[in-house]
Amino acid sequence: NYQAQKEPALCGPYRDYTICGAQPPSSGGIAVLSILGQLENFDMTALGNSLQGWQAFAESSFQAYADRDQYVADDNFVTVPVSAMLDKGYLKSRAGLISSKSAMKDVKAGTPDGMIMGDDATPDSPGTSHFTIIDPSGLTVSMTTTVESVFGSQRMVEGFMLNNQLTDFSFRTHDAAGRPIANAPEPGKRPRSSMSPTIVFDPAGELLFTTGSPGGSSIIAYTAKTIVGILDWGLTPQEAIDLPNVIARNGSIRLEENRLDEDIITGLEGLGHKVIRSKGEISGLHIIYRNPDGSLTGGADPRREGTARPL
Repeated sequence: NYQAQKEPALCGPYRDYTICGAQPPSSGGIAVLSILGQLENFDMTALGNSLQGWQAFAESSFQAYADRDQYVADDNFVTVPVSAMLDKGYLKSRAGLISSKSAMKDVKAGTPDGMIMGDDATPDSPGTSHFTIIDPSGLTVSMTTTVESVFGSQRMVEGFMLNNQLTDFSFRTHDAAGRPIANAPEPGKRPRSSMSPTIVFDPAGELLFTTGSPGGSSIIAYTAKTIVGILDWGLTPQEAIDLPNVIARNGSIRLEENRLDEDIITGLEGLGHKVIRSKGEISGLHIIYRNPDGSLTGGADPRREGTARPL
């Protein structure tokens, strides 16, 4: 009985720009805006691609993921406090917990609008694709789609792989304290995803660029870093994609050691972070950027098989 639902985009400000993403049960739109809303309280341009720049990014990610895990699910079944989670005052208070001198210990979800939900128990399963297109008329699409794990449910119907996205539900309905978990399964309920297809608009309200990626829950961090890279660090689409992936969630930072300066990695460790060194991530970022003269510049992630091609 499943029917697709057409929802308005979830849009929010970042400095002079407008960032638009997906509504719940996707958690990407909320979490990306949460990271950016915290970073808005820092001069990320001055911090740059440095230890302190990545420290601010990582700590903001820790808190955004914690809130996302606790509160985001199908809003037809649970109350998702979207406005409270993205309130400027709330995000400023979260940013106030971030120190340049040490890592936060035992990051907890906040209490936007006074809400308290159970601790999440949703597994992380990759199996997603992303693409972005701008046609000759200017119609713009940023699309993320998933069958969940590799080959989905491993069942094919009329040439299509059926997805296995039920694994995006929490495998428990209540946490150890007996509190209900927002993303618990129910009949007819849509599972939470991390998909973050994003379109960014300039101060005049015109398209500036699109971004998005596959990669399980890491999608949120992959997407957010490209927005910071382009808007704060002045990078080209390809340079923003090529930035190291730094995923800070659940008490540890997983990062690409071959793309990040060793001084930054050891600096993060020196601040007290548990750092997991990765040889590579499974991001598949795609970006199309509109230049001031109206021409388009594309970028594709070398970590996967994507390419950027003019129409």
